[in-house]
Amino acid sequence: MNIGKLGLPIAVGNTAQIYLFENMVVKVFNDKLPDTVIMKEADKQEFAYSCGLHVPKIVNVANFDGKQAIIMEYIQGETIGDLITKNQDQTEYYMDLSVEIQQEIHQNEAQSIEFMSDKLSRQIENAPYLEKKRKSILIEKLNSMTFEKRLCHGDYHLFNLIKSGEKVTIIDWVDASAGDIRADVYRTYLLYSQFSIKLAEMYLHLYCQKSGLTKEEIFEWAPIIAAARMSEWVSSERMDRLLHIANGHSSIV
Repeated sequence: MNIGKLGLPIAVGNTAQIYLFENMVVKVFNDKLPDTVIMKEADKQEFAYSCGLHVPKIVNVANFDGKQAIIMEYIQGETIGDLITKNQDQTEYYMDLSVEIQQEIHQNEAQSIEFMSDKLSRQIENAPYLEKKRKSILIEKLNSMTFEKRLCHGDYHLFNLIKSGEKVTIIDWVDASAGDIRADVYRTYLLYSQFSIKLAEMYLHLYCQKSGLTKEEIFEWAPIIAAARMSEWVSSERMDRLLHIANGHSSIV
């Protein structure tokens, strides 16, 4: 099919453009991405859907002018992040709801999707500014961690949750993996702390309260997750902050 028939994209990311076409979402990937990466993303989303979670259903993996695309169910609604922006007095209510949904994700055992340890090792190896010796220490620490392989979203935050009436749908499963829920929680904490320590601490307090995990158990993953985050080259993220954490210093700068 011709991409021109899709109209203008409704969103543009680092790896893909998102279109709304005939009441479906069409995620068209850039040429540089291999087909295996795209199929892996589709498989992760299909696995999450098979767990009974509220996830957009994959309709097809197709080709548009030589570019691979994932076609999926369109979910109409507002992100919880947008709802909080409009109603800041309801921040704790929505954060509490998001924690409950994340815990639902974490209840699922996962063996058939990418292992978190493989993904993190690869990212740490590619992390800029990090000394080779420190990379080796972090990978050794990663390999020594023991945990149950649970479904982890990998990029869980309020803007990846779409509320439609009473239903909340979880989107963007590209970074999902089978791994330690503590790592997934720290990743979310790290994302929030980039913009608001208060929001990050609220999130962490609620997750610990509901799960029985301690802050210390979650922060064991801090240097590993920060180092992996460095390889993503996110323009809004402070590289010096991540380097500080990856080198084993205080988790917040």
